[in-house]
Amino acid sequence: MSTALEPILNNKNATRAEQISTVLRMSTPAILAELTSIAMQYIDAGMVGSLGARATASIGLVTSSTWLIGSVCIGMSNGFSVQVAQLVGAGRSKEASGILRQALGVLLCMGIVISVIAMSISTSLPVWLGGEEAILKDAGMYFLIYSASIPFILMRHLSASMMQCSGDMKTPSILSVTVCVLDVLFNMLLIFPSRTILLFGKECVLPGAGLGVTGAALGTALSEAVIALIMLYAVCVRNKKLSLRLNSGSWRWQKQVLKTAAKIAVPISVDQIFMCSAYVVGTLIVAPLGTTAVAANSLAVTAESLCYMPGYGIGMAATAIIGQTIGAQRSDLTKSFSRVSVYLGMVMMGLTAVAMFFLAPFIFSLLTSDSSVAELGSSVLRMELFAEPLYAASICCAGVFRGAGDTLVPSILNLGSMWCVRIVLALLLVPSMGLKGYWLAMTIELCFRGIIFLIRLYRGRWMKKELINTEQ
Repeated sequence: MSTALEPILNNKNATRAEQISTVLRMSTPAILAELTSIAMQYIDAGMVGSLGARATASIGLVTSSTWLIGSVCIGMSNGFSVQVAQLVGAGRSKEASGILRQALGVLLCMGIVISVIAMSISTSLPVWLGGEEAILKDAGMYFLIYSASIPFILMRHLSASMMQCSGDMKTPSILSVTVCVLDVLFNMLLIFPSRTILLFGKECVLPGAGLGVTGAALGTALSEAVIALIMLYAVCVRNKKLSLRLNSGSWRWQKQVLKTAAKIAVPISVDQIFMCSAYVVGTLIVAPLGTTAVAANSLAVTAESLCYMPGYGIGMAATAIIGQTIGAQRSDLTKSFSRVSVYLGMVMMGLTAVAMFFLAPFIFSLLTSDSSVAELGSSVLRMELFAEPLYAASICCAGVFRGAGDTLVPSILNLGSMWCVRIVLALLLVPSMGLKGYWLAMTIELCFRGIIFLIRLYRGRWMKKELINTEQ
C-alpha cells in the first residue's frame, strides 16, 4: 500500500502547490473524522443536556479528568508511532512492524494499571473537584465506567496513531467516525427510558434503559471497546506495512525501542498531565460559580471543538508527514511541509471561528434547553474565538515537532503558558468577572502560546533532533 506522501518523497523538485495538495489529502480524512466526532459530541451533549443542567454539570465536572487520561494515552501511543513514521519513510517496514509488537505489549499492561488506579479514585474525584452535593453521585459513576474502558481507549489510540504514521489516514478516520455513531446509538438505548416515536408515519416503541448519566458513560465505554477491537485487527492484520502476518519479529521488549519511546512519550505525557491538571484547576476555579457556570463552561468547550477540528486533523497529518520526510532524509521537505501545515491550520481554524461567532446562539440552543446556560456559554465562547488562528499555530506546530521526535521543549512551553499565563490570569479575573474572566484568561493564553510555538518553528532547532538511525 503506497502512501500519499511517497510521490513527493521521490520528487526532488516538488512544488508548493503539490505540498499543499499532499497536506490536504492526508489531513482531510482526519478532519472529516474530527468533524463527525464533534458532531456526535454535540448530539451526545444534547442528549445529556435534555436531562437538565445537573446532568450536564455532573459530566462537565469530570471532563477535564477524562481528557487528562485520554491525552496521556495519546502521548504514550506517539512514543511508538513516531518511530514507525520515520522507519516507514526510510523504507524499513519490517522494523516498523517490530515497533508495533513492542507497543502492543507495553501499552496494554500500562492501560490496565491506569484503569485500576482511576477506578479506585472515582468516588473521591468529584469531591476533590469541588462539585455540588447534587451531582457527586452521577459524576463519580460516569468516571468509574470511563475508567474501566481505559485499556480499550489506549488500544484505539495506539492503532489509529500507528495507521496514520504508516500513511493510512482513511482507515482510522472511518473507524473514528464509527465510534461516534455507535456512541450515539448506545446513548439512545441507555440514557432514555422506553418511548414511542414516529417512524415513517407509524408509531414505534424504542426500547431504553433509562439510566441517565450512567447510560451516557456506558454508551461511550461500549463504543470504545467495539472500535478498539476492530482497529487492532485493521493495523495488525490488514495494514500492508505493519501487518504482523506479513512481517516476522520478536515480541520481546527491546531496550532501545523502549528508550526511544520514553524519550518521545514521557515529555508529552507529563505535559498532558500538567496541562490537564491545569484544566482541573480551571474547573476548581469555575465550580464555586455554581451549576449554571459549570454547565455553560462545559458546553462552551464542546461548542469550541468545532473550531479546532481542522487544526487537529492537520496536526495528525503533519506528524506523519514530518516523520516520513525525516526518515527519507529530505530536510528540504521537512522545512517546507512544516510551514505549509501550520499556515493551512491557521487559515482553516480562522474561518471556522468566524462561522462559529455567528452560529453560537443556534449551537447552544441545540446543546441545552436551559436559556441561562445557553446565553452565558455563547457569550464566553464568542470572546475566545479571536484566539483561534494562534491556537491553530500551537496545535499544528505541536504535530510538526512530534513528527521530528521533539517533545521536551514544546512540553515546557505548553506548561509555562498554561500555568504562568492562563491559571494566574484566571485567579485574578474570575473573582470580579465570573466565568467571563476565566475565558478571557484562556483567550490571552492561547494567543501567547501560538506566538511562542511559531518562534520555535522558525528557529528550526527541532529539525536537528536525532530520533532513530535512518540509514540502513
